[in-house]
Amino acid sequence: MTILLADPRVHAVHVRDNGDPLVPLAFEPGVLVRSGLAERLIEARAALPCGVDFKVIEGHRSVAAQRAIIEEYTGELRVLHPSADAVELERLSSRFVAPVSVAPHVAGAAVDLTLVGADGAELWMGTAVDDTPEQSDGACWFEADVDAEARRNRTVLAEALGSAGLVNYPTEWWHWSYGDRYWALLTGAEHALYVPVEAVVPA
Repeated sequence: MTILLADPRVHAVHVRDNGDPLVPLAFEPGVLVRSGLAERLIEARAALPCGVDFKVIEGHRSVAAQRAIIEEYTGELRVLHPSADAVELERLSSRFVAPVSVAPHVAGAAVDLTLVGADGAELWMGTAVDDTPEQSDGACWFEADVDAEARRNRTVLAEALGSAGLVNYPTEWWHWSYGDRYWALLTGAEHALYVPVEAVVPA
């Protein structure tokens, strides 16, 4: 059974921040992540087949941005599930956006990314990045029944990132993390490495 980010087991994971700073990715300088994740993404990039590269859409996300996404998506879910209580809405919402307290993006511990070919065009992955479960009819789940091309490309993505120590959030094929609570739970680490952090905005 899939463990969602709203699961109490995720919230129960202890965090001991190791102090890694937010840094721009060398190959995507507009994206900030923790330095430990940046190193692993460079390692994963080197494991990709010739002519294939990562396109990173997002890394660190502010608490305000996270809350805005939660609010918008939860509003959509209230319309679709009018009888759902707050607990069920949080569970449904966490298929697509994490509660702030455990959100990997807010900790600088996650990236949303896809693959591109030598010409820079995105490879077919079965859905667009950030398609919700409703928009994609469930095809956003990593193990969804997608066509052969999408499955092949998802496998390439997973092998490269998994070999570098990242874990996937199974409801989003594009979301991979390192050092957050979800990563710690799935890997059996003693504790998570990163707490929520805000980027320093130059004066």
